[in-house]
Amino acid sequence: MNENLRKWLPWIIVAAVAIIIVIIIAVNSGGDDEASATTTTAGDSTTTTVEEETTTTSEGETTTTEAPPSALEPIAVKIGTVLPQTGQLASIIEALENPIKMGTDEINAVSPGLVSVDYGDSGTDPNIASATVDKYLTGDYAGIIGAAASGVTLSIVDKVQSSQVSMCSGSNTAAALSSSDYDPYYSRTAPSDNLQAPALADVVAADAPTAVAVLWRNDEYGKGFGELVAEELGDVVVLAQGYDPKAGSFATEAQAVVASGADALVMITFEEGGQMLLDLEGAGYGGAIYVADGFKDTVGADQVGGNVALLEGIKGTAPSASPANGESTFPSRFEAAFPGTPTIFSAQDYDCLMVTVLAAQVAQSADPSVFVNEIQGVTEGGEKCSLFEDCFNLVMAGTDIDYDGASGPLDFGPSNEPGIGTYDVFLYDAEGNTETLEQIVAGG
Repeated sequence: MNENLRKWLPWIIVAAVAIIIVIIIAVNSGGDDEASATTTTAGDSTTTTVEEETTTTSEGETTTTEAPPSALEPIAVKIGTVLPQTGQLASIIEALENPIKMGTDEINAVSPGLVSVDYGDSGTDPNIASATVDKYLTGDYAGIIGAAASGVTLSIVDKVQSSQVSMCSGSNTAAALSSSDYDPYYSRTAPSDNLQAPALADVVAADAPTAVAVLWRNDEYGKGFGELVAEELGDVVVLAQGYDPKAGSFATEAQAVVASGADALVMITFEEGGQMLLDLEGAGYGGAIYVADGFKDTVGADQVGGNVALLEGIKGTAPSASPANGESTFPSRFEAAFPGTPTIFSAQDYDCLMVTVLAAQVAQSADPSVFVNEIQGVTEGGEKCSLFEDCFNLVMAGTDIDYDGASGPLDFGPSNEPGIGTYDVFLYDAEGNTETLEQIVAGG
């Protein structure tokens, strides 16, 4: 090796290494470019891939396949309740609040901090409920669960709607709320009395009475329900009228029932149904008696002066606490979380929470003016799911869901209410306890 070559050899080696490095970098860059845009020509077809969006041209025709949606993000939601911690329905407050508490724990176990809930009183009184709602409407609340009573809801729903806050009730059944006037901010998971009234009428008719009296409390809950029962029963009805639920005595109504010759009476009441039973006994009425959920929720030993024997043989209907078509583990999970809690409307309130939170996830927004448009959609038409974790994971993956809840299939229609209702047909025994005779499904 001559001296000149020996002198330049180290520099030649360095240059060679540098060239190799440049080639490697160029190859890697070319790989990225190919991932971003690759064109392959074969015959008359050309396929170009640009950032996972594929366009195929074949003989002049072009089709485009959009890239799959990116994964969604959990959206935190703050909710307030307007439930009867005091007032006529206070006896069932645990049945209404505890399922929401259980649901909150379950949701946050799946996605920590996803939902927070503050609990407020409705008092079963429009004034108390209105004051509670005002607190929520001036805060950063996305949704309200409540009120329990249909009449209380009707007193506050316009204010909630005008403030564009979501509102879901698990126990409103009044037919008056089946109206597009309350779309889209109001929804309910309890089926309308438009479904329950015919179901109760069928129970009465199956016992073949010859003359039926129908009495109803003169409010939003009682009037529509009672009138529809009377309409469904038809010519067999010999008396149909409302009464003042605030009256201290119902002796006049009891005497009218006896005078009508009725051998069956349908009573649509709240807790005043207990006094009505006492007055019916005093008037000498001895026929069959039928009631609905308002009576079952509120009448017990105290309302009949301790004479629970007056309840024996009373039959009625109520939205099912443990529907056979509902999520099967809910009753046992609820009993484990809150042993001995009454379950009237528990499944429905639980479902209000789930529907609200899931709708916000689908909309990717805690703004109720945005996510209310998804409330109907999460209850019908997609892949069925019932447990929150399953539904949440599907939503996060971009899958359209159909939430079938603890209270059964919801299948919300245009008024954001269930399209079917599952009802317990119950019978009181001599101790004042109820036994479920069967479940019936109305609508659908």
